[in-house]
Amino acid sequence: MSSTVSRVRAAYARNEAVDRPEIWIDLRPWEEAEAEARAIDARVAAGEHLPLAGRLFAAKGNIDVQGLPTTAGCPAYAYEPESDAPVVARLRAAGALVLGTTNLDQFATGLVGTRSPYGAVRNAIDPARISGGSSSGSAVAVALGIVDFALGTDTAGSGRIPAAFNGIVGLKPTRGLVPTTGVVPACASIDCVTVFARTLPEAEQALSYLAAPPDRPLRPLPQRAPGPWRIAVPPLSQLGELDEGWAEAYEEAVARLAASGASIRPLDLAPFTEAAAMLYEGAFVAERYTAVGPFIDKLLASGGAGLDPTVSGIITRARDIPAHRLFTDQDRLSALRARALAELSDADALLLPTAPGHPTLADVAADPLGANARLGRFTNSTNLFDLAAVAVPAGEVNGLPFGVMLIGPAFTDDRLATIARALEPRVSLAVVGAHLAGQPLNPQLLALGAVLDRTTTTAPTYRLHALRTTPPKPGLVRVDEDGTAIETEVWSLPAEGLGRLLSALPRPMALGSVELTDGSRVPGFLCEPSALANAEDITAYGSWRKYVERREA
Repeated sequence: MSSTVSRVRAAYARNEAVDRPEIWIDLRPWEEAEAEARAIDARVAAGEHLPLAGRLFAAKGNIDVQGLPTTAGCPAYAYEPESDAPVVARLRAAGALVLGTTNLDQFATGLVGTRSPYGAVRNAIDPARISGGSSSGSAVAVALGIVDFALGTDTAGSGRIPAAFNGIVGLKPTRGLVPTTGVVPACASIDCVTVFARTLPEAEQALSYLAAPPDRPLRPLPQRAPGPWRIAVPPLSQLGELDEGWAEAYEEAVARLAASGASIRPLDLAPFTEAAAMLYEGAFVAERYTAVGPFIDKLLASGGAGLDPTVSGIITRARDIPAHRLFTDQDRLSALRARALAELSDADALLLPTAPGHPTLADVAADPLGANARLGRFTNSTNLFDLAAVAVPAGEVNGLPFGVMLIGPAFTDDRLATIARALEPRVSLAVVGAHLAGQPLNPQLLALGAVLDRTTTTAPTYRLHALRTTPPKPGLVRVDEDGTAIETEVWSLPAEGLGRLLSALPRPMALGSVELTDGSRVPGFLCEPSALANAEDITAYGSWRKYVERREA
């Protein structure tokens, strides 16, 4: 079965198994998706370069996907787009296949994921808790393994809060790096299209195809003095009330960065939190009325069918904000931004919890505005200050994901992702053959964010065989006698990446415990004994590389 077709079938089976219909506004018929998958596979077979072939994605319901209505979470608003939004078109041009459009807080107004006539999107881990919004369906579709990555949008944190609550990665690029054409705006001047994925490498790969020459002149990156990464961290007292265990989890993330060699320095968080409050409490919310206010007024006049009352209330109240207040708020924001950038000064990034807590669906129902306002404490200011950000998992608290985010100056997106790798839960993997550095399958490890830790040997209790596979690879087996130490590389990679590698591991390869020369044990590639019947014993070489070099000489 061809790879894209098989992945489409697996995705639809997974979607049925998880039984979360609230994820989707419009899921493409599987026959249509499979027909496109066959076409993609045929193009690859004909020699066309499609680097994202076989990758499946979803698009938030305020992003145009040709052939599906764009609703922005409001059925009465729906229109049929004449073409894909550029972000969708770029991914499809690279071979990725879109499965459908996902649910969201209506008109991208909210951080909770519950403000939708299509239903509240439940959290991927605990259905009693919120998924986070407004890009709720996109995040949960990724977290539940239905798609490889998904597009969201972020005005106040919508591309980061859902990532934190569902244990995945959320990349919020610098404004202007990714086009917002074909996106129903929330606040057009600060909106960003974002990427959700289960690992940083997946998210970065998708972003690389979304990004284009920015629609404004590039400014030089802030110059940094030589030395380790410098991470700004506010005192715990400035973080405000956090859920139980979250302060400790945040401190552990700080300690993890310090252990990786980063230099930690203090920062006054006040200008960030003061600006965060202005996004909804100040005049900037008037831009939401500019985007969809007249439509909402007209729909309310005819009964308001399909409107979320919290969303319509926020947007219609913004209609009466006087113009002079906007100029006052702009002046205040400018002063706060200057203070914030001075606080960052030569820091490479600011580390914060992505959110102060994770409410239940019942919590949000009891206090829709208060719960939502609390969630944006750390995220609301990012786009107002024209900063870049990445949200990544940083462990668990009471069985639920805990996430942090790194925030930095505009166009430091790559820098933030590099620093974030130090926060990923990582595991070791021992490889002896085709996954070694420079060998044909090594790019699989690199794509998962793996880095070479060390080169060593196994304990002298193994034998090595050349298997008849494509590409050629060895089989490592443990023996009771006549064993030899085999050259081994130990790679460090994200725990999620190891799981993905294992799920795609073809027979006769297997993952097991490999004993190293120092007596330690790490997961590594082994071989099923049944595959050795016609395999050449190459143990005498002591290394797959030496065997390959001799064979090719």
